Amino acid sequence: MLSFVVRRLAVAIPTLLILVVLSFILMYAAPGGPFNSERPLPPEVLANIEAKYGLDQPFWKQILNYVVSVVTQFDFGPSFQYKDRSVNDIIAQGFPVTLTYGFWSFVVAVTVGVSLGIAAAIKQNTWIDYFAVGISIGAQVLPNFVMAPILLLIFTLWLGWLPGGGWNGGQWQFLIMPVIALSTSYMASIARITRSSMLEVLNTNFIRTAQAKGLPMRRVIWKHAMKPTILPVLSYLGPAFVGMITGSVIIDVFFSTGGIGQFFVNSAFNRDYSVIMGITILVGALTIMFNLVVDILYAWIDPKIRY
Repeated sequence: MLSFVVRRLAVAIPTLLILVVLSFILMYAAPGGPFNSERPLPPEVLANIEAKYGLDQPFWKQILNYVVSVVTQFDFGPSFQYKDRSVNDIIAQGFPVTLTYGFWSFVVAVTVGVSLGIAAAIKQNTWIDYFAVGISIGAQVLPNFVMAPILLLIFTLWLGWLPGGGWNGGQWQFLIMPVIALSTSYMASIARITRSSMLEVLNTNFIRTAQAKGLPMRRVIWKHAMKPTILPVLSYLGPAFVGMITGSVIIDVFFSTGGIGQFFVNSAFNRDYSVIMGITILVGALTIMFNLVVDILYAWIDPKIRY
């Protein structure tokens, strides 16, 4: 197992390094600059600003300084748009918000999705199965950019039960709609994967043997069927977890949560490349890390998968 973890780390670390380099190259090659505006700055002023941020240095020196700074100190440098603030400060402000509603979205999506999938498989071709499948299909066709305005229309404008946006320290009234909007489509995917996986496992010989021995169905499910059922679900949960805890630009913009998605959009409009690169690398690093965790869990559950 240790050698498997070392091999996976040997792949993950260069991948992260490539991500940092590619992010810098793409931002460097993007048209325009962070200090271009409708009213051009005097050349001497522009030269002073570029010298302050090191933008007057050769390309190879800029990318070398950036990569060393990110890798050795996890420092993404100063923001070009937010005065006297670093990219790390902006991420430290927005990421806890995104992490909070992303975590609860993950809990809701997994709890509801797995429960629906198992119930549908056990009660195949009954009204429970049809109900669960109907809920999953309905949720699947409602991505978060559709769910968000629908929730705002119903719960804020028509019923007046929930505030239309803001964060206010993460009080539950401000959490409900972002969590529902973000978790719905993930919940549907988890339910469908769980249902099909459980149906496949229930039709295997070892499950029939367990039933033939007279074991209660509940024990057959939890003791024999759950472990092989959860493997395909687990492989989906890694990227899904990253997708939820890094939030959604749509959710942040619609509900004005103040998460990193909102900073990402503002930075894109203002060509604040250092913030865009910082958030991109953060999301990429989390994706690599949680895929690594999923691979290790996968190999721990089923040692045959260690390759």
